[in-house]
Formats: sequence, C-alpha cells, structure tokens
Amino acid sequence: MTQSAEIICVGTELLLGEILNSNAQFLAQELAKLGIPHFFQTVVGDNSIRLKQVIALACQRSSILIFTGGLGPTPDDLTAAAIADFFETPLVEDPTIWADIEQKFATRGIVPSVSNRKQALLPKGAEVLPNPVGTAPGMIWTPRSGLTVLTFPGVPRELYAMWAETAIPFLLAQGWGTARIYSRNMRFWGISESSLAEKVAPFLAQDSPTVAPYASRGEARLRLSVRSASHAEADRALDSVQHQIQALCGLDCYGTDGDTLATVVGKLLAQRGQTVSVAESCTGGGLGQKLTEVPGSSAYFWGGAIAYDNRVKLRLLNVDSGTLETQGAVSAQVAEQMAVGVQKLLGTAWGVSITGIAGPGGGSENKPVGLVYIGLAGPEGTVTHKECRIGGGRGRDWIRDISASHALDFLRRHLLQLS
Repeated sequence: MTQSAEIICVGTELLLGEILNSNAQFLAQELAKLGIPHFFQTVVGDNSIRLKQVIALACQRSSILIFTGGLGPTPDDLTAAAIADFFETPLVEDPTIWADIEQKFATRGIVPSVSNRKQALLPKGAEVLPNPVGTAPGMIWTPRSGLTVLTFPGVPRELYAMWAETAIPFLLAQGWGTARIYSRNMRFWGISESSLAEKVAPFLAQDSPTVAPYASRGEARLRLSVRSASHAEADRALDSVQHQIQALCGLDCYGTDGDTLATVVGKLLAQRGQTVSVAESCTGGGLGQKLTEVPGSSAYFWGGAIAYDNRVKLRLLNVDSGTLETQGAVSAQVAEQMAVGVQKLLGTAWGVSITGIAGPGGGSENKPVGLVYIGLAGPEGTVTHKECRIGGGRGRDWIRDISASHALDFLRRHLLQLS
C-alpha cells in the first residue's frame, strides 16, 4: 500500500450520467494543492456488495480513502454502513450528531423523520466530520494502522465547507502539505497536440518537473508540474522548463494558465496604444464576443460589422462587386477587402475579417464546409489573409468558434512580429 489518496464517489446517478461528477474534480485539485499523491478514482453505484468490493481493492493500494455520497437518510444511502460492515465494526449512534440534526430541522420549523436518525450512526471509534451546511455529517476514522477513511456528502457545497473547515486542518496535522504539487499550463495555438508532443518529447520523459500534453477545443496545452516545499522553489523549476519549451515552440505558445487568445491580443494592443475592429460573416459576431469578454476591452476594441449578406459587404464595407462575382464571398480577396473596409469605416489601426462556410450545407468540392478565410488590414497599409480548413465533422458551432480563435491568433502573431 502506497502513501496516497483514493477518491471513491458513491451514487447510481453518477453511473447513469444524470449528474456531473464535479466532486472528484474538486477533490483531485485539493489533493494536488496539499501535495498528496492520488492515483485512483472510482465511481460505484448504491450497492453494498459492490461498494465493499471497491473498498477491498482501495485498501490494497491507498492509505487515504475519501468517500463522497451515500450519507443521506434514504435506504439507498449505504456508505457508512458498508464501511462499517467491511471493517467488521458496529454502527453506533452519536447523540451529538442527532442533537445537531434536530436543531437544524427546528430552525426550519420541521420535525426530523425517523429515517434521519440513520445519519447519526457512525462506526464505533470514528470521529465526526462536522457538516456546517447540511444535516449529513461525515467521519474521520482510522480502522487499521496506516489507513484513514474520510466521508463526505455528495452535495458539493456541503463537501466544500467540510473539506475547508475540517479535512484540510486534519490532513495538515497528519504531516501532509509540507511539500505541495505546483502546476502551470502552457497554452498553444496553431500546433496540434501530437506535433507539440513530438517537438517536446525529451521533456515528456523527465521525472521532475513532469510535462504532459493535452488538447482542448482547438488548442494544445502542456501541464508542467513539480512537487516542492515552497512556491518560490517551484517557480524556479517551472520557469526553467517553460523557457526551454518556449525557445523550441516560438510563437505557437501564446500564454499560460488563465491567458486566452483574447486577453493576450488585448494586452498587445493596449501596450501599443492601437485599436481593432472586426468584420464578420460566418461567425456572426463571435469574434467580437471573444474580444468583449475581456474587461477593459473598450480601450482597444471599437466595434464591427456583421456582414452576413453580400449587400452589407458591398454597401458597408465597400467590397468590390466584381470580386464577389468572380471569386465568391468565401475567398481570400473578399476577406482582405472586408478587413480594409471595416478598418477604414471605424478608423482603427487594425481590421480583422472572417468569411467562410460554417455548414452544414453550402459547401462544394472546391469550397468545402469548414473553409474559412481571415483577412487582416494593419497600419501602414499592410493587408494579408490566412486560409483555414477546419473541417465540418464537429458541426457548425465548432467551425464558427474555431474560426474566431484563428482570427485572434492571426492578429496576435502579426502584433508580435512588429515587436
């Protein structure tokens, strides 16, 4: 058995997918903050036999078992009884728990039912893990040497309060938390997860800091993690690896942690005292939405035009009618003219445009669904474009969202090249 924690979430509703298992995510993040190794998570339904099978396996490989769910008053709330039965320990009523339950019901003008008394039962020798929010307390129990059991209700807000007020102080008192796991996410656009993994392969093989690749909605990420006794020591180790990776990947790395393409573009524009406007066709305002999600974006984002119909492209953005006829609305030439048109219309330093085929219909052999052109008009008459073939397999919303992100990235790279 290793010195590590295991998360066991109890509830048939989790197995059926009726609710999202956010408790496991929360606990995993909290364990990482405390530097507690965590290698396994299990979800098990409301079945005593299967729950005890899970406990038997967990006892062989983990020293801290953390349960959520199954502490309520109904017959399918089996966690406390199953734990006690597995360790061949009787359940006994704790009068302080029952008094607390009665008091909480009384404040609401309700008399607790007989079934609520079940929540006052704990294995003999277990300590109460108080619930300041709800009626179901948890337990802290050491049923055998080297093994600790903690139980929590499945209601997230109750779990959060109990974890913060009792579990963390208990674990710190047991010696955990002296060395914690610190993580940093490097964020990339314009490179696939597989290509990124190949480029940084030597880092993926090292033990500390660890480096792991991920993909999420068009972007790739690298999570850097290190176990350290101090934040300053961790930062030094993470900084070293981050700088080496940035040297390898160049402009493909756009930021870290909470950065987004929109926040990075906003900072670059603000630093230069420059402004931007947008002209959107297939994205229908999605690019403007991403820009305005950033607080303070009014300092550099002046507005835009949703030029969905060709008549708007002609009348508002001065796109050439001959170009529309010969090249079509989804073309590099029209994208560039749209960018220039909105730049002049609003008087901004930069104009960014998007025109494409979001589907599901409207595609052809030469211009398939997912073909998108991004136009860019910059200071001193700079005009250029980028062709993107996003692919229609993931649907219309995917194409529109990824197109807007490609446009932000296209602007970001040009802003950086002017540095």
